[in-house]
Amino acid sequence: MELVAPAGNIEKLLYAWEYGADSAYIGLKKFSLRVKADNFYGEEHNEIARLKEEYRMRGKPKKLLCALNISFHNRDIANFLAEKDYFAQYPIDAFIVQDIGMVRVLQREFPQIPLHLSTQANCVNSEAAKMYRDLGFKRVVLGREAGLAEIREIKDAAPELEIECFAHGAMCIAYSGRCLMSAYLTGRSANSGFCSHSCRWDWRLLADELKTGEREYLVEERERPGEFFPVVETDDFTALFSSKDLCMIDYVREMKNAGVDALKIEGRMKSIYYTALVTRAYRKRIDEVEGRISADEAAPFVAELDNVAHRQFATGFYFDKNEANKTTKGETSSPWILAGTIGKKVPGTDGDWEFVSMNKITAGIPLEFVGPDEISIPDTDYVLIDPETGTPRDWVCHGHPCIIRTSRPVQERFIVRAPAG
Repeated sequence: MELVAPAGNIEKLLYAWEYGADSAYIGLKKFSLRVKADNFYGEEHNEIARLKEEYRMRGKPKKLLCALNISFHNRDIANFLAEKDYFAQYPIDAFIVQDIGMVRVLQREFPQIPLHLSTQANCVNSEAAKMYRDLGFKRVVLGREAGLAEIREIKDAAPELEIECFAHGAMCIAYSGRCLMSAYLTGRSANSGFCSHSCRWDWRLLADELKTGEREYLVEERERPGEFFPVVETDDFTALFSSKDLCMIDYVREMKNAGVDALKIEGRMKSIYYTALVTRAYRKRIDEVEGRISADEAAPFVAELDNVAHRQFATGFYFDKNEANKTTKGETSSPWILAGTIGKKVPGTDGDWEFVSMNKITAGIPLEFVGPDEISIPDTDYVLIDPETGTPRDWVCHGHPCIIRTSRPVQERFIVRAPAG
């Protein structure tokens, strides 16, 4: 079973691969549904090619999936074609697309690169899956509305078609993400990558007496007084607005048995801390399900999901759609902050490492080192060192070069975390 993790920039791509992803999906600027992620442009293709070669030489080959999943207007297709030679420099293993008009374009311009159908295309039945297969798609990322029983039926109907499903991360309240709420309230279309995440805003409910004697319900957002959004109730209760987070970590075996070939993690805009720990948890669970490690070995890595900020977890539509209908408020806070990452070892030293700081920390506070196969290594005896003077320093923050001296068995690309608050 393949593990597909998000990569909003080159650093997140590295940590997705390092912490266990078989594949990572990226977006190219202007053509992916997460335009607020850093995305990829410039000369990043050289570094990606170098990283892929590094992992190949280590016996851990990785795949690069490229999301071109906006709804393409004519101008977007023209812009894409104008930059096709640039895109060709990336070592892309598959394109993820939702717009059917891009199928012919990509098959003509990049005939050697497989196509994966985006979840935005809302594929949730066998006939649609077979049609996409016949159009030339190698894989479909099913709509999140498909249950496990439906997934089994789709796989049985098209066994040669790879099935990918989301297993973890934020869920949109709209059908497969086809939401107009952001466009309605801000003029920013989610289907072109500009979602303002209006469903996560703070709202209050207002009631207005109509001349008919009935009551009309409206919601008003905290930062937009005077702008109202109507709430319509039928015979059921109304669910407003912020959905729970999907988490299928306890049901990976069931997903595999249903015919799922690849598990996908949402979150190209999340931190490298999120990317690393969530990817690692699913890596260990898959390894357990496929018999490479025991349940006891996987358990502490899975438990680390509680150390990542998240909304209340749910299983989405996989078992019971009523579970997906429920909303939540806010999110849990992580007991840790990302202090930084471990860089290269300083030549000629026993325990001096480059420390890439990402938050302000003060010398002496408890730190933990986290690695792909290390749950956590506590340290209070480390020393922060100024690389220019070689003298200890009392604190460090983002953007300040620093060396960390430690006797702990750390490695390059370990994550360093500190207690929150």
